[in-house]
Amino acid sequence: MPANAQPAAPAPERRIASETPFVKNTDGAGGDIQTSVAQPESSAEPSANLTTSIQDILGPRGDPGGMRAWLLKRGLSYSLTYIGEVLGDASGGMRRGGAYDGRLELQADADLDRLLGWGGASIHANLYQIHGAGLSRSHVGAVLTVSGLEALPSTRLYELWFEQKLFSDVLSIRAGQLAADTEFAVSQTATLFINGTFGWPAGLAANLPGGGPAYPLATPGIRAKYTPNRHFSFQVGLFNGDPAGVGRGDADPQRLNRTGTNFRTSDPPFIIAEAAYAYGLGAHGRTMPGTVTVGGWTHSGRFNDLRPGAADPWVTAGAGVGPARGRRGDSGVYAMIDQTIYREARDPNDGASAFIRVAASPSDRNLVDLYVDAGVSYRGLFRGRSDDTIGLGFAFARISRDARGLDTDAILRFRQPGPRRSSEAVLELTYQAVLAPGVTVQPDFQYVFRPGGGVANPRNPAGARIRNAAIFGLRAAIHY
Repeated sequence: MPANAQPAAPAPERRIASETPFVKNTDGAGGDIQTSVAQPESSAEPSANLTTSIQDILGPRGDPGGMRAWLLKRGLSYSLTYIGEVLGDASGGMRRGGAYDGRLELQADADLDRLLGWGGASIHANLYQIHGAGLSRSHVGAVLTVSGLEALPSTRLYELWFEQKLFSDVLSIRAGQLAADTEFAVSQTATLFINGTFGWPAGLAANLPGGGPAYPLATPGIRAKYTPNRHFSFQVGLFNGDPAGVGRGDADPQRLNRTGTNFRTSDPPFIIAEAAYAYGLGAHGRTMPGTVTVGGWTHSGRFNDLRPGAADPWVTAGAGVGPARGRRGDSGVYAMIDQTIYREARDPNDGASAFIRVAASPSDRNLVDLYVDAGVSYRGLFRGRSDDTIGLGFAFARISRDARGLDTDAILRFRQPGPRRSSEAVLELTYQAVLAPGVTVQPDFQYVFRPGGGVANPRNPAGARIRNAAIFGLRAAIHY
């Protein structure tokens, strides 16, 4: 080489896909590393990780006066998300018809390291303005809520917490008003689907007081998460056991806690814990990325026996009706696999993922004693639509043995024929189209088998079961 020759410039550093499972996004729903290639671009689930914004296409108009950038440099950030949907019961259910519901969310975060020099500390808050009417209550009568967006109209605080990360982010502690559905029992692939059971599964939602600490009701609590490496995580949460409290008669928990500011702390505690193992994180390995999760929960409150007269000798034979007995505590277990099953060679961000989740609880004090859901999604199935996601999901909730026995007892006691609950299931087919960064539309179809588990239709004078329901819908979302 001549003396005056300059050495060749080093090649620019290239971040290869083997460092992380996916190029565009390393964080998945629920806060763990992404292992589902088919995680959707947007979702109504509180656990979802939204990565794009309409600010990307608005240019300077997306940040008037540069205020957002100015705040971000100082550790303050905010976002706005609006989701609206139209759902219609085309056949079956309690009655045919349609409904609109929507939700505006304001989310704010403060990085206290940048703001105050407090290393590893942050504050998070989000507020909801919920409006419209849900289809489940008024038309379908389903246990598996037709939409994860569905809630009574209100303006409410959801989460408000402080987090401290320690030991180079290996350990994090959150305290404040928390929701379990943002981090526990979360399937990254399942966040695509509109039915609410794919977010916070009915094996928890149908059995816990007030539906548990989940949308739209968070509750005071504390959560610890230990992540020694990117493969393993363990987390445990301690929550107040009733986000709404006991009301008169059949008062709806959402009406008892209209604004999300009850901040109840004296109810029996609810504890949930789970461990997750992520594998196949190298993009060029033979093993596709996936996550195995196992978890369990316990509640120390009192729960009514669903079949109170079955063990009472003084109850008239065949009646099966007696005073409700309180049982001490409740518990359950769950497990799930979230697995990428195919990745396209032309783009590692496109491909197919599948999930399966199972939950079980005691039959004598829970409406649902066995819950199973599963599904498959494909991101970028059609040429030119790399960010779109299509999915097919199925969920099954078995009505507990004692609840079914109670139905039999009532038939014998009153000597009148009537339905006996068995199970409820839903099949959902959905397609999320990304129109622009931060803008999606999502046509959806659901078929609900045995709404309410097979209960009588309150609108049918003959007492016939609620018929299977066919539901069509369209959801739109915009994120800033």
